[in-house]
Amino acid sequence: MEILAFGVQADEKELIERAFAGHHDVRCLKVFLTEETAPVAAGYEAISTSVNADLGARVLRTLAAGGTKMIAQRSTGFNNIDLGVAQKVGLTVARVSSYSPYSVAEFAWTLAMAVNRRIVRASHRTRDFDFRLDGLLGRDLRGRTAGVVGTGRIGLAFSRIARGFGMNLLGWDLSPNPACADLGMRYVDKDELFAESDLISLHVPLLPSTHHLVDAAALKTMKDDAILVNSSRGGLVDTESLVTELRAGRFTGVGLDVYEAETGLFFQDRSMEVVDDDTLARLMTFPNVLVTSHQAYYTVEAVTEIIETTVRNVTDWAQGRRGENVLVPAADVADLSSD
Repeated sequence: MEILAFGVQADEKELIERAFAGHHDVRCLKVFLTEETAPVAAGYEAISTSVNADLGARVLRTLAAGGTKMIAQRSTGFNNIDLGVAQKVGLTVARVSSYSPYSVAEFAWTLAMAVNRRIVRASHRTRDFDFRLDGLLGRDLRGRTAGVVGTGRIGLAFSRIARGFGMNLLGWDLSPNPACADLGMRYVDKDELFAESDLISLHVPLLPSTHHLVDAAALKTMKDDAILVNSSRGGLVDTESLVTELRAGRFTGVGLDVYEAETGLFFQDRSMEVVDDDTLARLMTFPNVLVTSHQAYYTVEAVTEIIETTVRNVTDWAQGRRGENVLVPAADVADLSSD
């Protein structure tokens, strides 16, 4: 069986081809799955998609009409998939439930340190042989408070690094993590976390209940000199409200690896085009804001694990098995999730 993989980055192509070798043939495409590109999948029983694929109702119906029966998404999040429609049209959908938490946690800290110590501004200056220190004053993090929103595997990894810096820990989660409590984390409600934290890092999935978790009220609750980092999903933050607070001169720094309207922008070269997203354009103007291109997960270890899990998901489906990564099962697939 040949698999069609959409949205394959240049660095990923060799890893994907190597992982699928001996299991299935694979055809890699740079283009992302959208309404316009969905017809390309006609004739492919199984496809693989990237995190920013459009898997809304129209695309899913196009895929099903073209003979596709299985979608293996190469990400943990699935907020881009209309699971109800997928079930109606008979599409099996699987994801990657987990991968290296260190990739995201370490990158979240990279963003935090970069905005705290003004690394981007300093780099731009020194390239012009401007070695002044004006405007580059940062802060020690030792003794300050890190607020971790979401304390699963990634939140735990982030918290361990925070303890290494000598920070105090506040956490918010629906289910407290005993391993975080062992680090000395104190679980509090969201408002207290936002109000007391010097550094806030987001590590929760995007669900209806977490959409705009960091809204206008939460932003106003934060300290004027707080650092906010989002390496999870863009929709967790109300970007318009964030811009309003930044325009008022608030926050030491904001590090965003994700953006709520990133689909159609991120993972692509738009440098020769006029980007008509005024909100993103305004974000880019603030010297205390660093935006990266949804790359927190992008390490050899994490990408390899994601691809290997994707191969297993496809193989399980092809052999009539249902693994723990299946979101929408086929009616005739055996359930292995309790094994």
